[in-house]
Amino acid sequence: MSSAQRKDDHVRLAMEQQHAHSGRNQFDEVSFVHHALAGIDRPEVSLATVFAGISWQAPLYINAMTGGSVKTGGINRDLAIAARETGLALASGSMHAYFKDPSCADTFGVLREENPDGFVMANVNATASVDNARRAIDLIRANALQIHLNTAQETPMPEGDRSFASWAPQIERIAAAVDVPVIVKEVGNGLSRQTVLALPGLGVAVADVSGRGGTDFARIENGRRERADYAYLHDWGQSTAACLLDAQDTGFPLLASGGVRTPLDVARALALGAAAVGSSGGFLRTLLEGGVQALVTQISAWLDQLTALQTMLGARTPADLTRCDLLIHGPLRSFCTDRGIDTRRLAQRSSSTDALHEMTGSTR
Repeated sequence: MSSAQRKDDHVRLAMEQQHAHSGRNQFDEVSFVHHALAGIDRPEVSLATVFAGISWQAPLYINAMTGGSVKTGGINRDLAIAARETGLALASGSMHAYFKDPSCADTFGVLREENPDGFVMANVNATASVDNARRAIDLIRANALQIHLNTAQETPMPEGDRSFASWAPQIERIAAAVDVPVIVKEVGNGLSRQTVLALPGLGVAVADVSGRGGTDFARIENGRRERADYAYLHDWGQSTAACLLDAQDTGFPLLASGGVRTPLDVARALALGAAAVGSSGGFLRTLLEGGVQALVTQISAWLDQLTALQTMLGARTPADLTRCDLLIHGPLRSFCTDRGIDTRRLAQRSSSTDALHEMTGSTR
């Protein structure tokens, strides 16, 4: 099967998942404690976020999706237009297809052509050579480089990798050789605390935990197998919410993606410690069903509603959401217990005297 056909299959199977999804994931097991006097005035709210020396005007980004075929090149064009019109950062899909077939360069290059002044991230796998990583950055004049980790996808992939021991040393080589920040991300199975803690030593600047709850690439690759005999890998890994809880207090900049369905999920992820939150599958569905203007409208509504949520919660900046009280429920609470995470501390973050005074406007 050609690389272009495989990329088109990924889009088709991802959209089948979007239509079949139950709509629930572990973000539903995170809730804000409502404080009726916590609200502030909307003009006080800023969506700007800063992490690892990177500044974005909003804590939302269009995460890695596709590229490598005529069809996916058209999708990338529309995603770039939506990013340009809304001011969001944007990530390329895996550029491995470009390394194999340079004739598909324009299916990735369009990301920069349509969004000349935006923040654009190139995307490669952990087996990419240093030269290819540089080629990816140069092709789209990338502001950062994503390196994706996807063992649970490669395992059922008929043509997938089977040797993973070289990944960490290769990430270190790439990070040392490129002149843009390196972001290591999963593709939907999550980064554990141990994995996040290993990244600074490899020269990585940021981790995108990209947990379970959104597009399931192990399921996609199993669907491409003749006998679909890896069904037991469906839903492998940790949810995005679990990953953020697991990586608390690491001191390492975190991004969050995987299963982000609404502006409330964005606020939940920010409150759990993410500096910004990415969406892929939901945005792609909107684009394919309604066109680029529908996606621009959706993103604009999300930004407006996120501003409204911060206003209600008393968070002047996205980072201020980490001071909001959170309750953890259900299986996610059990995960926290088993991983030694103190959920009571999360539920009492606003209990300091300073926080109470700020909430009520008191100076006493």
